[in-house]
Amino acid sequence: MPADQRVGKWSLTMAWWALFSAMFWIYVAVASAGAVGVPNTIIGMVLTIATYGLINLVLSRYAARTGLTVSVFSRTLFGLLGSALASLIFAATAIYYAVFEGSIIAVAFHEYFGGDILIWYAAVVIYAIPLAVGGVQHWLDRLNGFLLPFYFAGLVAVVIAATVLQGVPTNWIGEAAASSALPGWLTSYLIYMGVYIMMMYTFDYARMGKREDRRFLGSVTFGWVFYAFTFGLNGLVGIYIMSAWGLEASETGVVTAFISSLGIWGVLVIFISQTRINTANYFLASTNLSAFAHRAFGLNLPRYVWVIVSGILAYLLMLTDVLSYLLKALAWQGVFVTAWVAIALTYIAINWKEERYLPEVRPGRLKPVTAGAIAWVIASAAGILLTEQTALPVVSQLTPLITMALAGGLYYAAYKLSPPPVMDGQKDLTPEEHAELLAAEPQ
Repeated sequence: MPADQRVGKWSLTMAWWALFSAMFWIYVAVASAGAVGVPNTIIGMVLTIATYGLINLVLSRYAARTGLTVSVFSRTLFGLLGSALASLIFAATAIYYAVFEGSIIAVAFHEYFGGDILIWYAAVVIYAIPLAVGGVQHWLDRLNGFLLPFYFAGLVAVVIAATVLQGVPTNWIGEAAASSALPGWLTSYLIYMGVYIMMMYTFDYARMGKREDRRFLGSVTFGWVFYAFTFGLNGLVGIYIMSAWGLEASETGVVTAFISSLGIWGVLVIFISQTRINTANYFLASTNLSAFAHRAFGLNLPRYVWVIVSGILAYLLMLTDVLSYLLKALAWQGVFVTAWVAIALTYIAINWKEERYLPEVRPGRLKPVTAGAIAWVIASAAGILLTEQTALPVVSQLTPLITMALAGGLYYAAYKLSPPPVMDGQKDLTPEEHAELLAAEPQ
């Protein structure tokens, strides 16, 4: 991304912190607490915040330095065809999360106002589309910055209201239960590894940051400060209010807790939170669908077309029994994403000191498929097999860690066998080379 198109650190922070208000983080914490107990979940949260903070420190600073998207960076890692697969997986995952978060709004409206749930599904998609058409550089930062204080106020209000109406839950901390042979805190940590798609989200947003803001972006915007609020604050609030109302972990339980506590104001908090997160989901779904279509079919349509396509796909998925296969689809895609993160970190670690050089991304200078793509596919296939096998349940639970180690090791060997080409980042490009670089992917 050219320097003149990048945005200031606070604008990017406001746009990115849309993801802070996802109800999904409340649900994950509550589900973890139900499985392994609150003490173990808190330990898992702390370790997760540290891990996410460190990984995204590396990824955000690298993305801001290079200005590359996930799709273009994947071209270096996996070749032209491999980058198309990365874009498709990224887009599909973003659409699935848009389905989940959009369904939360629809369920809230349906539960409070009644009516046909299918109409509410359509309504939440239709109003989200025009919001996501404006890019981060245009107005998503201002929209999400305006709504952020209202979400904070909503979290405070729901805790106070639940306490006033139900009293302080005496057992909300509970016992350090465990539902497997693994330590409970490790099980909780592995649950949070299932949303490593946040690393890819980070990369696509951080490339819009200015190079001189890399330190701030790595710690506050995308780093440990963000995850302390996103996983820590959201998680503890969710566990507390669900305990206050005696509700079990479910996709609709969070909605019930908010509405039971705040009534119509609870519906408003959910509306604000889901509006913020879905601007990010649809934005990233559209950019990666655009990149996939450009690479796979030679299409170069305006991004607003892909926002509409993303909305249509999200609505069609809402019409199905999406929860029956959503978690399975996310588990499989999560394996590919976890492997991508390990490979990206390995590449960056190998080239960490080579500040002068950038990954080569011009199509005419790259292979269709690289040795890195083979490493990615092998590691992902192994991860899916380990996830699906039932003979060794402990190994199945440890799949995210095994996949990361396997992907990193295989890619390191592939890199040494066939290093990807680089380009001189300090050399002035000819007009022809600059045109070739800009044509690499739709901006």
